[in-house]
Amino acid sequence: MRKALRWLLSLVVLIGTMTAAGATAHAATAAEPDIKDRILAIPGISLIEEKPYSGYRYFVLSFTQQVDHRNPYSRATFQQRITLLHKDTDRPTVMYTSGYDVSTTPSRTEPTQIVDGNQVSVEYRFFPLSRPQPADWSKDDIWQAASDQHAIFEALKPVYTKNWLTTGASKGGMTATYYKRFYPHDMNGVVAYVAPNDVVNNEDSAYDRFFKTVGTKECRDKLEGVQREALVRRAPLEKKYQEYAAANGYTFNTVGTLDKAYEAVVLDYVWGFWQYHLLAECSKIPADSAHASDQAIWDSIDTFSGFSFYTDQGLAPYTAYYYQAGTQLGSPTIKQPWLGNLSRYGYQPPRNFVPRDIPMRFQPWAMADVDHWVRHSADHMLYVYGQNDPWGAERFSFGAGARDSHVYTVAGGNHGSKVSMLTAPEKAQATASILRWAGLTDAPAKPQASFDAKLDAQGVDREPTLHP
Repeated sequence: MRKALRWLLSLVVLIGTMTAAGATAHAATAAEPDIKDRILAIPGISLIEEKPYSGYRYFVLSFTQQVDHRNPYSRATFQQRITLLHKDTDRPTVMYTSGYDVSTTPSRTEPTQIVDGNQVSVEYRFFPLSRPQPADWSKDDIWQAASDQHAIFEALKPVYTKNWLTTGASKGGMTATYYKRFYPHDMNGVVAYVAPNDVVNNEDSAYDRFFKTVGTKECRDKLEGVQREALVRRAPLEKKYQEYAAANGYTFNTVGTLDKAYEAVVLDYVWGFWQYHLLAECSKIPADSAHASDQAIWDSIDTFSGFSFYTDQGLAPYTAYYYQAGTQLGSPTIKQPWLGNLSRYGYQPPRNFVPRDIPMRFQPWAMADVDHWVRHSADHMLYVYGQNDPWGAERFSFGAGARDSHVYTVAGGNHGSKVSMLTAPEKAQATASILRWAGLTDAPAKPQASFDAKLDAQGVDREPTLHP
């Protein structure tokens, strides 16, 4: 009886001990702050909305930024939109920007899928919903934008303590590069897609050489024929353009005249085809343009270039880009000799696409500085280009001073080229670099997260053609 009683008392003590330990563990778990609370406790961050997505927490946030990071004592601030796709604080984090506005629909960049990590997406300053009021446009420059990213990184790094990468495509790839140049120790690696590098703004012969050989002669001839015919038929097609503009409420105050806007659209046609489409789609181009109907010429130009783009309404969302193109980034000019004397204006400069009350002055040293840094000081940087993408005609490259940095080209690729489109050996090499930079040194050279049709099936965003 005594043995049984002692056994029972021991069991009660053991159960009590386990219960107390469990209660303590539960209390510790209960005390662990929710990720939303942790994020909103960071000074300067406020919640716009949370959207559920399986396996993640997704937040649309506002972050208080300095208008001028060179003057930290200034009270001038603005609200910058960012989004957070939260996976786990024990995973790497990818900072993404398109270089334009930010989407508030949950999505995942290729590097985020590869590392199975968190993603912070940043809207570029001076785009409509992240624009200081009043707008001092002189602060829309690459250093200020890099400093925005630096401020966001410093705010979130105490929560997301694992390795960070930065990424972006086109102007986003340029933005990722500039961030690394000005804050080289923030990010553990850069993955930049189809990023142009216009070092000398008034020397664009690389683009002329590109258009002489891209694709096939048959395809080039068809594209050039339609483009030429659109200028030959300027009068009837501009009448159609006027009707189109009136029906949609489009105006042309910024570019100046309907005639200038029409020619800008037509001159973008060949570029637009190769930027967004593949050689196989050349079958969609009218083969005998001289005998094609006005409607067929109109439809082809509209499909591959877009008649709405140089209206006031089409230009307004991109004022911040055209301002930068005309002050720091540069912009391409191509000769298009097949047009003869049909062009009245040639490739128009960015100044024509920015309202005249915004002053602009070009800084030729800005891109030269970045190019020199990338060539001689790049570290853990990876570029992917498309063979048939015009923007790849002037690209970033590395010199002897670069370390663990790589450039890849997708055969036949356009402006949507990615690591997944490379040859198998190159894809494995690029993926291994990304995983290594993310601190996942033991992971096999393949994406750590399975493909998600909603998160990952992101096509190439259609934008006005002549900007990256």
